Amino acid sequence: MPAASPDHAHEAHLHRRASIHSALGEPARLSIVDELVVTDRSPKELGDRLGMPTNLLTHHLDVLESVGLVVRFTSSGDRRRKYVRLVRDPLGSLRPIVSPLSGSPNPRRALFVCTHNSARSQLAAALWTARTGLPADSAGTHPADRVHRGAVAAGRRAGLDLSAARPKVLERIDAGHQVVTVCDRAHEELEPAPDWWHWSIPDPVEVATPSAFDDVVADLGARIDALLDDPSHSPTSRPRNRPRNRPRDRPGHRPS
Repeated sequence: MPAASPDHAHEAHLHRRASIHSALGEPARLSIVDELVVTDRSPKELGDRLGMPTNLLTHHLDVLESVGLVVRFTSSGDRRRKYVRLVRDPLGSLRPIVSPLSGSPNPRRALFVCTHNSARSQLAAALWTARTGLPADSAGTHPADRVHRGAVAAGRRAGLDLSAARPKVLERIDAGHQVVTVCDRAHEELEPAPDWWHWSIPDPVEVATPSAFDDVVADLGARIDALLDDPSHSPTSRPRNRPRNRPRDRPGHRPS
C-alpha cells in the first residue's frame, strides 16, 4: 500500500488532535486527567475524590478512553477491581505543528530579512546557527551603514559574536533558503512566497535600550527553540547553546 501523502498525513493528524481537544473540552474530564498525572486511581477513588456519580464518571472515562488518553485495567491483586491509568503520549500531540503549506520542515539554511539589517535579522541569523548548527544569512531591504551597537552588545550577553557582521542589501534569494522576515516593514514591502515565514518583532533600535535588544534575543530564541522542539522539524545538528535570555512579556508591540 502506498504511503500517505504529507497533506493527507497532516490532515489525519489534525483530526486526531481535534478529537483529543474535544475530549478535553470539558472541565470534568480535565479534572480526571489532572488527577491521573502522578497516580493511577480506581474508578471509585476517582468518583469519591471528584465528587462525581458513577454513571457520569463512566461516561467521561469512555470519552477519554475513546481518544486513547486513559486505559482501564484489572487489578493484579483483587481481580474484581479496576484501575485507570493516564496515557501521556497523545497529550504530546496537542502542541501545534508546522503546516506542510508553511515551508520546508527541515530548512538547511535560513535567510533572515529586515529593513536595515542592523539588529533583528543579524541577531536571528547568529541565533539560528548557534541553536541549530545550521548556516544562516541575513540581509536588509534598505541596509544601514553598520550593525547597531545595541545589537552587538545584546549578542555578546547571549554568547553571540556580531563584531564582524556587516549589513548588506537583499539582492537575490538562492534556492534552499528558508526565508524569514523579522520586520513588518520588510514583509509588507516585499512579495512573500507562500513558504516564507514572518516573525513580527518590534524594532529595538526605536527604543535603543539594552532591555529592548534583550527582548528581541529572547523572542527570537523562543521561536527557534519551538522549531527545535517540534517533531516535524529535525535539523541535522541539535542545539549547541540553550537560551540565556528567556521570553518576557512585551506590553507594547509596535510594527517597525
